[in-house]
Amino acid sequence: MQRVKEQLAREGLTPEDWGGDIITVPISAITGQGVDELLEMILLVAELQELKADPQAPPSGVVIESSLDATRGPLATVIVKEGTLRERDVMLVGTAYGRIRALLDDRGRRVSEAGPGSAVQVLGLSDVPGAGERFEVLPDLMEAKRIAEARLEELRRKRLEKSRRTIEDILREQELAQAKRRVLQIVLKADSAGGLEAVRNELKSITVEPVQLEFLHEGIGNINESDVLLASTAKDAAIIGFRTSVDDKAAKLADQEGVPIRVYDIIYELTDNVKKALQGLVAPQIRETKIGEAEVRHVFKIPNVGTIAGCYIRDGYVLREARVRVKRHETVLFDGVLASLKHFTEDVKKLEKGKECGIKIAGFEKVQVGDILEFYTREVVPRI
Repeated sequence: MQRVKEQLAREGLTPEDWGGDIITVPISAITGQGVDELLEMILLVAELQELKADPQAPPSGVVIESSLDATRGPLATVIVKEGTLRERDVMLVGTAYGRIRALLDDRGRRVSEAGPGSAVQVLGLSDVPGAGERFEVLPDLMEAKRIAEARLEELRRKRLEKSRRTIEDILREQELAQAKRRVLQIVLKADSAGGLEAVRNELKSITVEPVQLEFLHEGIGNINESDVLLASTAKDAAIIGFRTSVDDKAAKLADQEGVPIRVYDIIYELTDNVKKALQGLVAPQIRETKIGEAEVRHVFKIPNVGTIAGCYIRDGYVLREARVRVKRHETVLFDGVLASLKHFTEDVKKLEKGKECGIKIAGFEKVQVGDILEFYTREVVPRI
């Protein structure tokens, strides 16, 4: 509940108990708890604000949910705000239009009309509208089609303009490449427009620097072959489904193309796994820890062995598997690993401060008396 209130506040809707004027009622869709109180509060607000609608006005309202049914086609659940919506009316909503074939109430029963405040499911649209889009009723089907097609053309034009590469885009891409930023591209499918919007918003809130999340495609319905083909053309791409299923042909093609498909019923499992995938693309941080320091006091040239540095450990300790930096007058000459660590003639794994030792540095033969050997370890630290 606290999280919902925070989201409302970010949208400028401050709850009453936070000093605002927005009534909030905790409810449970599973147990039914709070539903009666919610309905009472709705009626109270409507009465206090004198909210009224004209059933004779031109029908209009808003889409609260939509989906694509395999047998019935596009479905839209709408709330009528003004007028009376009837079967055979011509509806226009966004880029979708059509003559209403049927109206279904909340129990799936067919009704002939729906007045102000009614929620009904509409069958007969040309496409799946987006949740939150407003609808209106027009007198002519051809007029609705003309307007819908004009809106679709305008939408395509804006998408085309957005996709055009400018000089700024190219420079930005170069900057990203230099920073070695990575991108996880996803094809997102959901069972409904509301579900799609909810998942999209949750995914956009995920931040895992320096990796970016990019949506290749978003849609409603089952995951199909087209989705797999699109994902297969991109690097580090995956298909994410929310409360939807995978067509058999799509599953087979995904196996062939090596495209991962994940389907979830719980939104937080989906977002958690996408976040883990993003973290998996991040190059881990390397943490260095200095463990010791030694001074080179003797240099021995041994045939068939190479240069051995006779050292005195003046700080910390030395590990056989540690890395070493060779410093001369504070300048780093070499950075590498040990080939051997000996105490007199005995091979050892660790020596403490105050001990003398013989060290051979792998790949470096130019060590001199007075050089300082700095020993350190490296630890991989995942970015969170």
